[in-house]
Amino acid sequence: MKGIYLLGIDIGTSACKVAVFDREGQVKAAVTGDYPVYYPREGWVEQNPEEWWEAVCQAIREVLEKGRIAPEEIAGIGIDGQSWSAIAIDKEGKVLTNTPIWMDTRAQEICDRLNREMGENEIFAVAGNSLQPSYTTTKILWYKENLPEIYKKIYKILQSNSYIVYKLTGAITQDVSQGYGLHCFDMHTGTWDLQMCEKLEIPAEFLPEICSCDTIVGTVTEKAAQQCGLTAGIPVAAGGLDAACGTLGAGVIHPGETQEQGGQAGGMSICTDSYQADPRLILGFHVVPGQWLLQGGTTGGGGVMRWFEREFADYERMMKEEIGKSSLDQLNEIGEKIAPGCDGVIFLPYMAGERSPIWNPHAKGVFYGLDFSKTKGHMLRACMEGVAFSLRHNLEIAEEAGAHAEVLRAMGGSANSLLWTQIKSDVTGKPVEVPASDTATTLGAAILAGVGVGFYKDYEEAVALTVKETRKHMPDPDKKAVYDRAYANYLELYRSLEHMMK
Repeated sequence: MKGIYLLGIDIGTSACKVAVFDREGQVKAAVTGDYPVYYPREGWVEQNPEEWWEAVCQAIREVLEKGRIAPEEIAGIGIDGQSWSAIAIDKEGKVLTNTPIWMDTRAQEICDRLNREMGENEIFAVAGNSLQPSYTTTKILWYKENLPEIYKKIYKILQSNSYIVYKLTGAITQDVSQGYGLHCFDMHTGTWDLQMCEKLEIPAEFLPEICSCDTIVGTVTEKAAQQCGLTAGIPVAAGGLDAACGTLGAGVIHPGETQEQGGQAGGMSICTDSYQADPRLILGFHVVPGQWLLQGGTTGGGGVMRWFEREFADYERMMKEEIGKSSLDQLNEIGEKIAPGCDGVIFLPYMAGERSPIWNPHAKGVFYGLDFSKTKGHMLRACMEGVAFSLRHNLEIAEEAGAHAEVLRAMGGSANSLLWTQIKSDVTGKPVEVPASDTATTLGAAILAGVGVGFYKDYEEAVALTVKETRKHMPDPDKKAVYDRAYANYLELYRSLEHMMK
């Protein structure tokens, strides 16, 4: 039976998502698989890659059953994953320790030392990114200094998507879009810089060979097929960074097109066909060949709303069955009743430190402007506005770097909120388009496999067939004026508190 579907796998922070798509990008079935995040100490944020694999196997079995899809109907598999893992495996492929994930900042001292000894400019000149504790680079060195017995057993360091690729195929790979996590990766050429490897004291033998994201690196093995319910021999693409795959799945493949991210993390990705680096932002290769992504990556995205719902929505969860509305839908209705600017309430969404553009691992979430007249609705809307302010902050820095975004294409769970999407449009002053599928990230991963196996002749065809706009939000000039004042207060609030966040 000829393959007629593509399988996309997304290794997110809070869960994996597995979806099956037809050639037109229609979701035949989608399943989510949960796994924990561990917080063993302040600044430490870990996951167990083996738990990713277990969740993926279960989700694949469920998605095939749910969609009544025979494994033989899968033409190819694409995988995307969260950034900046440091998955240490031995020669047998065994995971040696939990991996610190993108929110982990335990390596701050190592980072400070390297910046001091080597010079920030020398590192930036090669990597196109400033050296921060959240990146893979210093996590490897942290293993060396703190887990020497594990360090000496390391055979390779993998990223989240490449680990799942390995479990499916046995191939050890490093896609070009995830290279940016290592500061011995030359952002100009997309290759390892062996001299920088030596200077950083990262063994070059730890680093897999770099390949394009749509390269078919192997096929599903018999062992993997038995574990996850697939058929041996299905082609598997190298895959790429979740934000980059989401950018592709939102239809962003040309310079100037911009994706707005509203998953667990927040931020944006501006497509560019030239090297445009700024130490305050994040530069990486797009999963689309010949393109870069200038990114703003924040810790406060959809995760802020998940936190708020978990801690403050007991009543809404209780009422869910009675009124037939989810707790999040009820919260949106509460937020709509509050005027733009939240009557002076401002929220700093730095709930796990903050990445770009302030790069402060010690930054904290803050509510400012509360008094006895303020309600849960004020706090809720302030959360939404605070995330939108962090988005605007990154967009303004990108403009200073020479990358201008005209229209934002929204993806992630927060794009399902009409209120939140409109707030982002009003705060930034930019139109926001929302593609049809809220599975943009898994779709992007699937498209990589589709191009790799010849399902699509190129990315132009893939996007034309699969990406459809469902709605468009235009900025309201009157609300923009209100938000301009609130945004200025947002920036000043952080500046005034920064000395306390060290």
